[in-house]
Amino acid sequence: MTIRIGLIGGGNISETHARAASQTAGVEIAAIYGINATKVEHLSRQYGGKAFLDLNQFFSHRPMDMVMLGSPSGVHASQGIEAVRRGLHVLTEKPMDVSTTQADVLIDAAEQTEVKVGVIFQDRLKPEILQLKQWICDGRLGKITLVDARVKWYRPPEYYKESRWRGTFALDGGGALMNQGVHTVDLLLWLFGDVSSVQATIRTAQHPIEVEDTVVAILEFANGPLCSLLATTAAYPGYPRRVEITGSEGTVMLEDDRIVASDLRSSQETTAQHSIKDEGAASHVVNDVRGHKAILEDFIHAIEHNGTPACDAREGRKSIALIERIYRAARNSTGGGTD
Repeated sequence: MTIRIGLIGGGNISETHARAASQTAGVEIAAIYGINATKVEHLSRQYGGKAFLDLNQFFSHRPMDMVMLGSPSGVHASQGIEAVRRGLHVLTEKPMDVSTTQADVLIDAAEQTEVKVGVIFQDRLKPEILQLKQWICDGRLGKITLVDARVKWYRPPEYYKESRWRGTFALDGGGALMNQGVHTVDLLLWLFGDVSSVQATIRTAQHPIEVEDTVVAILEFANGPLCSLLATTAAYPGYPRRVEITGSEGTVMLEDDRIVASDLRSSQETTAQHSIKDEGAASHVVNDVRGHKAILEDFIHAIEHNGTPACDAREGRKSIALIERIYRAARNSTGGGTD
């Protein structure tokens, strides 16, 4: 069975989607839509698929089974809704939109049809993160008491200046947390479950943008752990994401999506340090498409076997809801707040 994909976007992340699709067996790129004719035609020439500058014409193209959304975050839901109404499965970049209100409309539209909606949170399929989740589920860390998550990345001024949507409320929905930190928010929710309380402070420290470039939050998970969460795009030159998890039976450190250290009573050994190369730390360009390819393969499997994607729409909504709570807590009082 061949799955024919339509790509929406035309920018850097759409090229990542095109590369992932071209490396996936049984996949064909059928169409590509974007507002920049040069970029869309470049992708069409390099990866195949008919180029469109008109979104309605793109959606009418057949044969096409699904779309991958690489457009600005604030239009993910509206484009996804149009796709599901036309019977197309939807795999969208994170976040699935910039508000739970819009996400809910997409969820409702999808549930009234027989199509699948998935969100690209590739952390859920990375081997060492899966190993870490298994350790937590098996109780190897004991009772989790403390989590420290740091996304100390850097984006130069050009990253925002050369984009019509990055750093805007309408299309980005937020800054360092909604755009860059959302992967880590999803990871924390996936590993530890619901959050019962939130305290937060946000700042626009260095970049002349509408949204935050720095956020610090304290999260209390319903099942007990306390978590400090930091996300920024103002930490020159950019450092690998780091998540440290401490439980009654040991501590594990995750960096660049790898377990770089673990000290567990059950194993009596410490892992060796891996070399670190976090692409996202200093650049928004994705060179390694293995994570996107794994998510695409998983999504296609869900289509073919009527299963559930690694991150479906209701799971994808959770990170938006928590980010909204963090923003609300930060607004509740000067210098911080609680939600």
